[in-house]
Formats: sequence, C-alpha cells, structure tokens
Amino acid sequence: MTINHKKVLLSLALSATLFAPSAFAQNNEEIIQSIMKLRADAESLYTSIDENKESYKYQMKSLAMQSADTEAQINRQETAIKLAENQLKEIESKIAAKTSSNTDLKPLLNDTMNQLEENIKSGFPFKVEERVAEITKIKEQLKEGTISEEKALSLVWANYDDSLRVTKEIGLFKHEINLNGKNILAKVAKIGSVMMFFSTPDDKVGYVTKEGSKYNYKIITDPKDVKNIVALFDALQKNIRTGYFTLPNALVLAEIK
Repeated sequence: MTINHKKVLLSLALSATLFAPSAFAQNNEEIIQSIMKLRADAESLYTSIDENKESYKYQMKSLAMQSADTEAQINRQETAIKLAENQLKEIESKIAAKTSSNTDLKPLLNDTMNQLEENIKSGFPFKVEERVAEITKIKEQLKEGTISEEKALSLVWANYDDSLRVTKEIGLFKHEINLNGKNILAKVAKIGSVMMFFSTPDDKVGYVTKEGSKYNYKIITDPKDVKNIVALFDALQKNIRTGYFTLPNALVLAEIK
C-alpha cells in the first residue's frame, strides 16, 4: 500500500490549525477564572483582617476597663487594711493606758468587740456567722467571769488578726451560701476580699456581687466563663496560688467608711 506523505502532513497541519484556537480560548478562560477566584479570596481576607482589627480593639478596650476596675478595688482593699491596722494601734494604745492605771477593761473590751462585730457583719461575706459567734462567745464568757480580762483581750486581738487575714487570704474553702433563698454548703474560691467564686454540689458555678449593702450570689451560665472558673478551682485544689487566670469581672465592690 502506498502512503501519500504530502497528504498526511497537510492533514496534520490542518488539524493543528483547527484545534489551536479552541485550546487557547479554554486556557484563557481557566486563567481568568483563577484570577477571579484569587481576587475574591484576597477581598475575603481583607474583610476578615478588618473585622479582626475591630474585635481586637474592643477586646483591648474591655480589658483596659477591667484592669482599671481591678486596680481601683485593690486600692480600696489596701485602704481598708490600713484603716483596720490603725484601729488596732489605737486599741492597743488604749489598752496599754488602761492596763497601766489598773482600770477595769470590760467597757473597753465590750466597745472593741461591738466594733469588730459590726465590721464583720458589714464586711466581706466570708464565714460571717462563725466569726460573729466567736465574738459573742467571748462576750458571754467575760460577762459570766469564766475568763479573765487579759484572756478576753488576747482572744479579741486574735479575732482582729483573723479579720485582717481574711482580707488577704487566697484559697479554697467550704462555705455556706444563700442561693435562690436556700442555704447550700458550697466550695468557695476566695481571692482576698476582692473576689469570691463558688461551686455548688450540683455543679453550678458563680461569684459574689454586692448590690447596695447586700451581697448576692450570681450563677454563671456562659460556657467560657464556667470553664475559666472551674480551672481556678482546679488550680487552688492543687495549691497553685500564683499564675495567669482568665476570670469574669467579679469584683466585690465595697464602700470604705
């Protein structure tokens, strides 16, 4: 069989001429689509960046406000501690003067115990009933004469020291709280007298807040805040007292008189 090479070459040349424009057009279309997709992706990224910038700006503003609130609260508590320490010094001076003149200490002791009892009742809501009961017991024993004035003095002094310790102490405790009108024995995480969080036996968590002259226990439901509070309880359970913790703004705002 004889093959006409000229015809074959001509046929191949014609095929290349016919198909080349179609392939070129297809490649152009793909390039255009790819460019359009890249442009859309870039615009989406720019939008995301702008949104993240706004979100970051609001977060920083919120953190700055919380930081200012915390600093103000700490300053209030430091002022309260200084006032308590000054009260102790005044009482110590009065007691020294009374003792040196062999004067009856009972009136001074009773005045001091009444003042301490008032401070406990109006102060941070931590073991208030137990601490007041200790003062009442000293009063009764002093009145009945079952303890000496000197013994009563040392007990009152110890209770003043305990009140100062409460303002500074950080730890995990068992504490009875009033939640929705019911008294519940709960775990409490106390951060000095600045914050106090609680965890109930049925796994509700929250914090103490002050409204006017009354302290209330507020339950937290936001999953993120719940997780952060649980992390604080876990850390205190392991005796970890220092570190970085993210917590809801739960400052117990108290007026200093």
